[in-house]
Amino acid sequence: MTPDPETLVTPAMVEQKNTWRSPRFSPSISVSDIKKWAIAAYWPAAPPPIYWDEDYAKTTRWGGIIAPPEFNPFAWPIHREIEPSVNLPAGGKSVAADGAPGNRGMNGGQVIEYFAPMRPGDVMSSTTALVDWNERKTRLGLTLFSISETRWTNQKGELVKISRNTSIRY
Repeated sequence: MTPDPETLVTPAMVEQKNTWRSPRFSPSISVSDIKKWAIAAYWPAAPPPIYWDEDYAKTTRWGGIIAPPEFNPFAWPIHREIEPSVNLPAGGKSVAADGAPGNRGMNGGQVIEYFAPMRPGDVMSSTTALVDWNERKTRLGLTLFSISETRWTNQKGELVKISRNTSIRY
């Protein structure tokens, strides 16, 4: 068995902490995209009318159709680039089959805050950064909890959502 290293924090993590990646942009959100997402998300029940009934939506505080908060305008990319992870073990390779410390990992969960709603015609901008980590001994050995944050804003610069994701490596 390989002994625990002194740290799982890589130089790349230290260098990239709080460094926001270049933003990526969604296609313009259409009413059809919102309606299809709402139907799928609420199936077999009918989705709330704010997501599909334009006449009803005009009577709400939003003045028109909005997207469900969990709507993802990035779900149908025409071209998708694989972004390098800042949470990889030393050497930059993904989880290895050898099970050496730091090469085993799992999803530690996600917390999402929602702000301005997404509307037809909006174009979302998304950017991500490694914002924090916490390293400690657990029953699994030396364990690293890395937190990355993704922020979405619309074309007006309004904050739409913040997602904080925890990765666990041990």
